[in-house]
Amino acid sequence: MCGIFGIFNHSEAANITYLGLHALQHRGQESAGIICSDSSGFYSHKEMGLVSDIFNEEVLKGLKGNRAIGHVRYSTAGASYVQNAQPFAVEYAKGRLAIAHNGNLTNAKVIRDELQNFGSIFQSTMDTEVIVHLIALSHENSTIERVISTLHRVEGSYSLLILTDKEIIAARDPYGFRPLVIGKIGDSFVISSETCAFDLVQAEYIREIAPGEVLHITQDRIKSYMPFKKVKPKHCVFEYIYFARPDSYMFGRTVYTVRKALGRELAKETHVDADIVIPIPDSGAGAAIGYAQETGLPFELGLIRNHYVGRTFIEPRDSIRHFGVKLKLNAVHDTVKDKRIIVVDDSIVRSTTGSKIVKMLQQQGAKEVHFRVSSPPTAFPCFYGIDTPSRSQLIASSHSTDEINTFMGSDTLGYLSIDGIKKAIGDKEDEFDYDFCDACFSGSYPSKFPLGMGLEQMELFQKK
Repeated sequence: MCGIFGIFNHSEAANITYLGLHALQHRGQESAGIICSDSSGFYSHKEMGLVSDIFNEEVLKGLKGNRAIGHVRYSTAGASYVQNAQPFAVEYAKGRLAIAHNGNLTNAKVIRDELQNFGSIFQSTMDTEVIVHLIALSHENSTIERVISTLHRVEGSYSLLILTDKEIIAARDPYGFRPLVIGKIGDSFVISSETCAFDLVQAEYIREIAPGEVLHITQDRIKSYMPFKKVKPKHCVFEYIYFARPDSYMFGRTVYTVRKALGRELAKETHVDADIVIPIPDSGAGAAIGYAQETGLPFELGLIRNHYVGRTFIEPRDSIRHFGVKLKLNAVHDTVKDKRIIVVDDSIVRSTTGSKIVKMLQQQGAKEVHFRVSSPPTAFPCFYGIDTPSRSQLIASSHSTDEINTFMGSDTLGYLSIDGIKKAIGDKEDEFDYDFCDACFSGSYPSKFPLGMGLEQMELFQKK
């Protein structure tokens, strides 16, 4: 769940990239970085924290050049330290290179161990650094050839931006797990994880970079390569459910439209008599609106989110009940008192937050609390770029819906089915096919784990 942004041939490359990362801040809040390039070299700045805190006018003035790549990070491989912040830059025998990566390489540890046995020295714990080492070791003549050769070695999910002194290379894994789009500002090409960044910088959307496509942008031309064996795309369905901004256009549809459709299907499958529908903000809002539209119930804001919660906080010595949840959410007493409430959220992982929200609503006088989830039970971990816990920590892997409902204290609990997702995203009358990865719900992983490793072993080396 990271965000990447790049621009080629623009006099204000750093400023545009800064704005692009602002628009992608929802995809990662741990660190942010920008690397620019001109004929003299690379100019880099990255720190832990939010984009607005890291970059100011003085910093941006020091980022010279007409091409740049940027990154906002939410760690899935490698700890949350500044040495793991991206973009990651190196100088090797064939020049300078910087890389920004959204995704997760499932065979990164296997390759890393192999490289270290041959004497390679790693500067970080990121899986992304494996790609840099493989590029440096490649005997191909050009950067684009070295990149393609390297990507034949790695497995898993990746949307990549690679910057050199003369070019930007964008690449997407053959399954297309993570999104990547290309647009234009005048004569300048821009690449982003989501189209919402294009809207901010007033870029014209061209198209989605295709699964398995490698795009080579130079001063003279833009050339597309399709060097990998074609497989059926498996876009991450959680992009629609939770990750992406509602205003982004992704995988052929606007995210907000899909979330409302998920809510409508959820209502068809799980509705009970109630008075109002409220979302758990912010990601539950679209589905809650769809649910309300389908049932004709009023849509209300029964929970208010505090958008200014920092990364750390100090809890009073006399502990406040449900302190962590209360920092982010608070119930609106007049809205929920004496009401039968449908509460809509995007997912349940451990169910601890959900149980605290149910108790909060009950304490504010809710007569009934019916918890509804616009996705199926999350019973399996993701190895393609989502920071889900191990299967033992996913409550749906070991408990039934009735058991989870009892634990949460809700009156009823209902999930959307996998078939419901299919109907919402692409029913038979629609032009879009259902080509999505739902492994976190079904346990059906599109790609194999390295060396035939099982699920439990895979989890172990993901945690290292």
